[in-house]
Amino acid sequence: MQIADKGRIGIKMFYSSLLLVHILGLLVVVYGDGGLVNSSQLEMFVDEIPDMPRTKGYDVVHGVPVSKTLKITMFQKYWKFHKDLPLTKVFAYGETKRTATVPGPTIEAIHGVSTQVTWQNSLPSEHILPWDPTIPTAIPHNKHGVPTVVHLHGGIDEPQSDGNSNSWFTAGFKEVGPRWTKKTYLYHNQQQPGNLYYHDHAMGLTRVNLLAGLFGAYIIRHHYVEAPLGLPSGDEFDRPLVVFDRSFRTNGSIYMDPVGNNPKIHPQWQPEYFGDVIVVNGKAWPYMTVRRRKYRFRIINASNARFFKFFFSNGLRFIHVGSDSVYNERSILVREILVAPSEIADVVVDFSKSKSNSVILRNDAAYPYPGGDPVNESNGKVMKFIINGQREVDLSRVPKNLIKYPTPSLSEVLKTRYIAMYEYTSPIDEPTHLYINALSYDDPVTEKPKVGSTEIWNVINLTEDNHPLHIHLGLFRVLDQTNITDIDTFRECMNKLNNAEKCEIEKYAVGKKLGVEAYENGWKNVYKMHPGYVTKIIVKFGYIHTNASYPFDATAEPGYVYHCHILDHEDNVMMRPLKLVK
Repeated sequence: MQIADKGRIGIKMFYSSLLLVHILGLLVVVYGDGGLVNSSQLEMFVDEIPDMPRTKGYDVVHGVPVSKTLKITMFQKYWKFHKDLPLTKVFAYGETKRTATVPGPTIEAIHGVSTQVTWQNSLPSEHILPWDPTIPTAIPHNKHGVPTVVHLHGGIDEPQSDGNSNSWFTAGFKEVGPRWTKKTYLYHNQQQPGNLYYHDHAMGLTRVNLLAGLFGAYIIRHHYVEAPLGLPSGDEFDRPLVVFDRSFRTNGSIYMDPVGNNPKIHPQWQPEYFGDVIVVNGKAWPYMTVRRRKYRFRIINASNARFFKFFFSNGLRFIHVGSDSVYNERSILVREILVAPSEIADVVVDFSKSKSNSVILRNDAAYPYPGGDPVNESNGKVMKFIINGQREVDLSRVPKNLIKYPTPSLSEVLKTRYIAMYEYTSPIDEPTHLYINALSYDDPVTEKPKVGSTEIWNVINLTEDNHPLHIHLGLFRVLDQTNITDIDTFRECMNKLNNAEKCEIEKYAVGKKLGVEAYENGWKNVYKMHPGYVTKIIVKFGYIHTNASYPFDATAEPGYVYHCHILDHEDNVMMRPLKLVK
């Protein structure tokens, strides 16, 4: 062999060794040495965003839509979140195991045509994530099976189909909770058109069941009301974007800290879950190729605790057209939108306005919000849009005026309530549990609104966190947000008396006023309760688009609930029963 040949072989071996060292180094960087994936080293924008399967909640007979019964099952399966991650074990909704997805299928309903869903549990006997039996939790008698129950978030429906936390059931309905009602839920779809969100709601397990993948989008359409608006439509240009955060182990499994912040009190429970990998429609930091025209995105924050403050890297704007399950009265042009867990932002983005051929959807919300850590390179980016360079004719539009729903006058208010949010801590100043009105979920019902009535709720946030409050059945508008001065003194009184009037709330609620963002000035079913503030809301326990009565008995068992929608708070146990009366 010639010396030159030996030299070439040596050089090849050197570069092969160098490549091997580089690959091994990448594996260490990506997968870390502690069993967790280093999210900062996962390549972004390499997986194309999927559009989740669409399931119609109605049939068409002789050209007329009619009621339909769906069967949607919860399966354990494997899911690919990123091309460089191993398959991840998840819980997923689907009509079959093969077609089950994370998030689940988008259910499309029509206003006035009811949809029935038989929610079936085919999950294994053990959970894929750690859960904590020391908080109020659904636990089967034989300790086997994963309890689940489905809540249609934003739905105005009968109590029996609302997904009460104690209406849970295990695989094959072998065991059911103490408030279990029936196998098939009835969704009337009689409310205003808009965006809803179905997700698990089992007592003490909501946070882990959603982390595992049990959630999906639900849309109520009303052709005669919506078509004249001319908004972008059709599957290509009208897309749900379900956004959430996760962390992963090196074997691909979802990582959840197995040790609680107060392990001697709660072995596993943590006050908030945050992951550094941002997932949209089941893919980590995906990309989407779009045409140079308008698109409608129904953005659902499906995170446990992470708020998102969305903005575009090149200054492109959102046209905000709806909040939660209700259209805005007017379209609002904004540079950024703050979306709390389980809030829904309905926006139009006009990519013809972009001066660049790509743009990154970013996030700038501290975690926990508002006083937590700033975002980093991983959780500060959400997804990338690659914009076709060719302009095209776009017949869609966004009118200034959308849909106006009347606001009840204060003369219609039947009752004024004070709703106080508390956080309790251990001697090491770590949260142990959170209550509303200093009461646990199992304490007797204290809120009993009349069907069809209007009430004022003064929500007092005595904690340092922003709590997104969700009221089942009820819709509300925010009237006022006022800072509580000398909050330590007021909190001390509330801890003793738990009575805002006796503690002279009117003497303390005299501080700075917060304005309501224009895009949140309409009807909502979730609102962000600012820490140290009293937020006054006007709540309607009836339809907002008609004077018609509910087509169901809202006073029936097992009633409704209201709660913080940070799932880790809701589970332990920032949730209270809500019982409507005649």
